[in-house]
Amino acid sequence: MASERVMIFGFIMALALLLFVLELVRRRRLREELALLWLATALIVMVLSISRASLDRLAALLGIATPTSALFLVAILFMLFMLLHVCTLLSRIMQENKSLAQQLAILQREQEDLADAMAVAETGVEARSADPGSEEAAEDDGEGGSTPEESQ
Repeated sequence: MASERVMIFGFIMALALLLFVLELVRRRRLREELALLWLATALIVMVLSISRASLDRLAALLGIATPTSALFLVAILFMLFMLLHVCTLLSRIMQENKSLAQQLAILQREQEDLADAMAVAETGVEARSADPGSEEAAEDDGEGGSTPEESQ
């Protein structure tokens, strides 16, 4: 009797998960590629909850004493698979983010160099480097000091 309640509970939770995932996809809060994994998990748990014979065979095949334990083992294994999938996606996104940040830094530096070159072309005076440790900043007309505007 308790086993039947657990299977009914598993079915209801899987159905709730299925509806929740569909709602997230509808609202565009969950991408379809990830939703497929969640939907597959919910459907398999629902089928195993309904089909007691399939669940008994699975439990016997895995050497698990109670079919309900097999049901939750299947659900946990699918969730672990999804976690691994999300971690691989996160790793890829982190690498892409790092690459984009590096490309942005290069482009910003090129933009600054181009702006300096344009200023030199327009005024004929070379712009000073913003880096106080650079040689250009140290060679400030031989005075050895800096003006208040430069130090800010």
